[in-house]
Amino acid sequence: MERQDGDSVLRAKYRDYCSARVADAILSLSPEEIYSLARSEARSIGHMVPDSYNEAIRLATGRIRNRLALPEFEEWALEYRNNPDRFDPYILGLWKSEEPPSSPAPTSSDPPEDS
Repeated sequence: MERQDGDSVLRAKYRDYCSARVADAILSLSPEEIYSLARSEARSIGHMVPDSYNEAIRLATGRIRNRLALPEFEEWALEYRNNPDRFDPYILGLWKSEEPPSSPAPTSSDPPEDS
């Protein structure tokens, strides 16, 4: 069970790492650069322009994700296990929200357990 729990935490950290890298890239762009990426991506799938701002962000995000060439999970996990300090500065902590809640501590109103 520990391996499975550790693997789920590692996968959550991987998603956090990838999300942070994409977010950093998006935040470094001007609105004009985002729209330009979105237009380019829209054309590549047969549309002239994005239909909405949300679509522009989605298209730009896809283009950025592809440009970043983020590693697959297995490759990232191996590198992370060997050198977590290399990745930890990029992990935002979002992965913690994916952890299962811990069991609450017993309160004085809880019935005593049978011995």
